[in-house]
Amino acid sequence: MTSATPSVELAIETRGLTKRFGHQTAVDGIDLAVPRGAVFGFLGPNGSGKTTSIRMLLGLATATSGDIAVLGQEMPGRLREVLPRVGALVEGPAFYPFLSGAANLRRLDTADPGASSATRAARVNRALERVGLTHAASKKVRAYSLGMKQRLGIANALLVPRELLVLDEPTNGLDPQGTREVRSLVRSLAAEGTTVFVSSHLLAEVEQMCTHAAVMSAGSLVAQGTLDDLRRVGQAHVRVRTPDVADARRVLAGLGLVADRVDANRTAADRSAADRTATDRFGAPGDPNADGLLSAPLADGAVAAETIVAALVADGVRVRGFSVVGASLEERFVALTGEGFDVVQ
Repeated sequence: MTSATPSVELAIETRGLTKRFGHQTAVDGIDLAVPRGAVFGFLGPNGSGKTTSIRMLLGLATATSGDIAVLGQEMPGRLREVLPRVGALVEGPAFYPFLSGAANLRRLDTADPGASSATRAARVNRALERVGLTHAASKKVRAYSLGMKQRLGIANALLVPRELLVLDEPTNGLDPQGTREVRSLVRSLAAEGTTVFVSSHLLAEVEQMCTHAAVMSAGSLVAQGTLDDLRRVGQAHVRVRTPDVADARRVLAGLGLVADRVDANRTAADRSAADRTATDRFGAPGDPNADGLLSAPLADGAVAAETIVAALVADGVRVRGFSVVGASLEERFVALTGEGFDVVQ
């Protein structure tokens, strides 16, 4: 970078990265820091600037301003040195439908000027095995499921060893089985030391795959860090399961806690992860063993959990479940962006 020496500890680093299309700013001065070895979720609603950012990182689009370093090298100036070390699946895989999976990979490998023809067959077979497609190597791609095509796209990115893998919406449109397959593959690649940069608008996928995340909103980077760091910024809540809802609310109010009733009959997409966890643990309204769930924000330094339980019991409130839960990622991201996220596939 012109402003500083690229950090060798970061797989991706940007400073003030900006992209404008005429008078429209698609990416507005973002400073990304992706640690080596991380599974990094690049999260945001559709249209928030994720794909445009990825295209600039890979040299597929020119930045209006700002600096980029990938694997410690300035981009796009060191493009020829960097790209052979990077695998990418951007905007979905594209293959010849009338050719087999193996034949498609052989054609793509042939286009790589640094790929040896003598070891091509071995590389293709190894890549297919790596993504679990050996059994479908001779099958025409037109007969592949969407999940198989996604895995074939990742196999193409892995024909040679890569230090960084960039995946743009890798589970988009997949059924649950295909999603699990891609998720498992990403985890295994990270375990082998590959840095994986995953762009997604699906919160659940980022939570299950990633160690770090950045949040985009309307072209701006509004937060980044480890998942635990992002959760810690939000506010914890007390959850109380009791059939004595009115009495429990009164006792909590006496402790300075404003409690609302959580409706466990809402759909999973409408409830926060914390509410879902509490409901799953304590049951739903209508269950004779669990009649109501109350939730109250708990500020730092507020009343201790054991004091809350003691006060409820002392007042005769039947406590059938109690927990203190941190803020969910969904709550944090909605607070940052003002928009909801897709939380289920």
